Amino acid sequence: MKHPTHASRRTVLTLIGASLATAPLLTSRAAAACATATGLDDPAKKEIAMQLVSSAENSSLDWKAQYQYIEDIGDGRGYTAGIIGFCSGTGDMLDLVELYADRRPGNVLAPYLPALRRVDGTDSHAGLDPNFPRDWRRAAQDQTFRQAQNDERDRVYFDPAVRQGKADGLRVLGQFAYYDAIVMHGDGTDPTSFRNIRKRALNRARPPAQGGDEVTYLHAFLDARVWAMKQEEAHSDTSRVDTAQRVFLRAGNLDLNPPLDWQVYGDSYHIG
Repeated sequence: MKHPTHASRRTVLTLIGASLATAPLLTSRAAAACATATGLDDPAKKEIAMQLVSSAENSSLDWKAQYQYIEDIGDGRGYTAGIIGFCSGTGDMLDLVELYADRRPGNVLAPYLPALRRVDGTDSHAGLDPNFPRDWRRAAQDQTFRQAQNDERDRVYFDPAVRQGKADGLRVLGQFAYYDAIVMHGDGTDPTSFRNIRKRALNRARPPAQGGDEVTYLHAFLDARVWAMKQEEAHSDTSRVDTAQRVFLRAGNLDLNPPLDWQVYGDSYHIG
């Protein structure tokens, strides 16, 4: 079951890069430490991150099975699809299909580009029905399209979250908390966006890069995240924080070292 996790992504996604300009600058010593420490971008840790997000987004640890996923989950964002929930109404699906067309001209999704441009910002299926879901699943058999999904996930969500987490002096769990938040909320200017969740946390605690205690700061960030989720009915179940990220934090597992046991929406998961 796909859970409705994208209703708060209210922004043009190109704003995400702008948030990085406001990130605190690392000292040379801190930058060197971040460069040598294991981060969420370590391949093994990144695989864990993909599974954790998939448990909340798709009720499955098999995130690679989601390249072909597509449906309208009724959240006002049109079609939601792929490994990170690209949406026809929020611009990230359009960016993805444009990238795919650049890499494989004449692909099965290229004819839908005019319709995707028209429906951007709406929940409309105009010009997409009835065959867009079928053709999305066909495209997902193409390694070029799967790689495009990987690359857009990293460019828009994963890489910005990890960079900001490292800039704040956070270890793997904190970087993941940022990533999961940016996946759900985007990084626009509305109060529930990632950057404003972070600002809300900064009003209560300082991250390690500013001399604060990491655990204290992460609790403040997760508190702010829960507040943001509860602003919208589609996010009222906060178990992806309460019985997942908060469990790891309370256990002191700041590096997300297996074994990991957590629950989302009442379902139990394990990474050994």
